[in-house]
Amino acid sequence: MTKIKVKNTIVELDGDEMTRIIWASIKEKLILPYLDVNLEYYDLGLPKRDETDDAITTEAALAIKKHRVGVKCATITPDAERVDEYKLKKAWLSPNGTLRSILDGTVFRKPITVKNIEPAVRSWKLPISIGRHAYGDIYKAQDCVIPGPGLVELVYTPESGEQVKVPVHTFKKGGGVVMGMHNTDASIVSFAQACIAYALSEKVDLWFAAKDTISKKYHGRFKELFGAEVAKHEASFKAAGIEYRYFLIDDAVAQIMKHPGGMLWACMNYDGDVFSDMIASGFGSLGMMTSVLVSPDGAFEYEAAHGTVRRHYYEHLKGNATSTNSVASIFAWSGAIRKRGELDGTPDVVGFADKLERAVISLIEEGVVTKDLVNLVVPAAKGYENTEGFLDQVAKRLQSTL
Repeated sequence: MTKIKVKNTIVELDGDEMTRIIWASIKEKLILPYLDVNLEYYDLGLPKRDETDDAITTEAALAIKKHRVGVKCATITPDAERVDEYKLKKAWLSPNGTLRSILDGTVFRKPITVKNIEPAVRSWKLPISIGRHAYGDIYKAQDCVIPGPGLVELVYTPESGEQVKVPVHTFKKGGGVVMGMHNTDASIVSFAQACIAYALSEKVDLWFAAKDTISKKYHGRFKELFGAEVAKHEASFKAAGIEYRYFLIDDAVAQIMKHPGGMLWACMNYDGDVFSDMIASGFGSLGMMTSVLVSPDGAFEYEAAHGTVRRHYYEHLKGNATSTNSVASIFAWSGAIRKRGELDGTPDVVGFADKLERAVISLIEEGVVTKDLVNLVVPAAKGYENTEGFLDQVAKRLQSTL
């Protein structure tokens, strides 16, 4: 068959471990046979990041800014154990954190729902999207171990004027730990604007949650700036039939467990990291959640919401068959392809992305699943496909629709 021409470049960011294996299979079986596409390739696998002193991550981010659409495989953020395992120069920063910092984006995560997987929370009837502020806080923090008694202060040195010092804690007996973190007004505002645009486009209620009763200045600043941006769009919210609600984070968690869903829940960086996994698991599996980083200037980076599936990778290295869920990685590709088609005005490219997703969903709804979904589908599946077998089934189904 004649391949569908993709007009402009998609930036491809490769990754690590089992998801890297799956990534190559998705390209080979589901993408390249059908699309004539220029993929600008960056290897964000841990060995390459170490070889380039992580410069390649910055290069990849700048490429996404240039071409506006990227698709990313899951990557490792190394800890001390990984430094030893991969014989690294150092524990490099999270590549996702670097990408988010450069793109100044907001991460939107939404579960992939199918008819035969019921949410673990009985009240959930509609997908719950998470809007995660993707800059700063603990992910850009500086921390240290305090070895003994002494005073720790926050010090602000303005470009002009006197220093301002704020005492953090006086350690008297023994030491402890301390952390300093930050955010910027500009990033908080762009986060709010991105969430507002998403809520209006999807016509869903917008929730925002923080803990301003305790963190009166840090969290309070988020609440103030987010609310001010929403106020500018009051008429648009009314016309769309949606509303904005602010919650304390603990109240939001309590409310979400008995709500039917169908909203965008905007979260600060760490909260979004945690609760996106909770939402994914509650709707079925971490392998069934989309993730897209959206920058204020209109760049999009699609990825799976899960990690590199380390345990399965070790089994793969032993020559053992695995049954790893590839759905979120497939939807990362389909999301990037659809967005490329939308930006380029090429409906045949958008149509291909739609058909790829329908091929995946129709198989799952017929009981063709990987091991993690066997007991989640109703009725339970009689068996399961291995990693490559599931991708082969998707390829057959996709081919039959083209």
